[in-house]
Amino acid sequence: MPEPRRMANTTELAAGKSNGAIWKLEPEQRDLDANVISLAPGEEIGQHQGPELDVLLHVFAGSGVLRTASGSIELAIGDIIYLPARSQRQFVAGDAGLGYFSVHQRKHKTGLMPSLRS
Repeated sequence: MPEPRRMANTTELAAGKSNGAIWKLEPEQRDLDANVISLAPGEEIGQHQGPELDVLLHVFAGSGVLRTASGSIELAIGDIIYLPARSQRQFVAGDAGLGYFSVHQRKHKTGLMPSLRS
C-alpha cells in the first residue's frame, strides 16, 4: 500500500522559471491528476474549453489574468480558483510570470486510442 510522502515544493519549482508543465503527479495507481504549470512573463495558454472535469488551481508565484466566457479574473499569489468542467479559459502571465498548481480527478482512458499506421 502506498505511503504518504512529499511530492514537490512549489517554492523550489518556481525558482526554476521554466515554461509549461514543470511537475506532474506520477504514481500509476491514483485517483487524482495534478500538475504545476509555469508561464514566463507575458506568455499564455490560449483560449480553450476545459476537460470534462472540475479543476482547482492554487496560484503560488507571480500574477496574471484568467480570461473566461464571462470576463477576466486577476490572478495573484495565494488565489484558489475553481474551473467548472468544460468552462472556457485562457491564462496570461503577468510581468513576473505565473505559477500555479492544478488538481482534478484523473482522466480515465477509454481504450479507444488510435493506432499507428504502417
